[in-house]
Amino acid sequence: MKIIGITGGIGSGKSQVLSYLEEAYGAACCQADQVARRLQQKGTKCHRRIVEHFGEDILDENGRLDRPKLAGIVFSNKAQLRILNEIVHPAVKEKLREIIQKEEKKGTHVFVLEAALFIEENYGALCDEVWYIYADEETRKRRLMASRGYSEEKIEGIFASQMPSSDFFTYCDRAIDNCNSFQEACGEIDDVMEQLGIKKREE
Repeated sequence: MKIIGITGGIGSGKSQVLSYLEEAYGAACCQADQVARRLQQKGTKCHRRIVEHFGEDILDENGRLDRPKLAGIVFSNKAQLRILNEIVHPAVKEKLREIIQKEEKKGTHVFVLEAALFIEENYGALCDEVWYIYADEETRKRRLMASRGYSEEKIEGIFASQMPSSDFFTYCDRAIDNCNSFQEACGEIDDVMEQLGIKKREE
């Protein structure tokens, strides 16, 4: 089974790439953020450890994590963010290893993993290779305004908090250019998959 990691800045089109790999190649796709959310639900080990450290003030009336409140604490304090990441990411990686093993047993040919903190938390260690989905800032800004209705100020703030393109290029094994039409990006993906010896699903 080939394990491909997908990363890139917000608005670069990572979700489109996941969908294409799933539809065209029958890839099993997994988003680490969704796994993390499940692992932080009420009653889980992660949930208990987060509450032990941050206190019950971060819970809503049903005892679930109040995400905006927790975000308000960790994004204004790097030390607290590091502690949260140290609780969550090892548990996510452990769960991902279980998921990957299950997919291997099922005979899955391609497993694709996408994660927001792919580089920072070294999710590449789980993958055979990592792709950087690249789009320039103007293109990403335009997409985010159109698809999510974000203001220019909000987008600039997000961009400032994310890694620069140079770091992605240094870390990743390949770059897929998604600045223009998605059809062109799909052509690049098809070329890479052919190099890897992975065939498209039969129609």
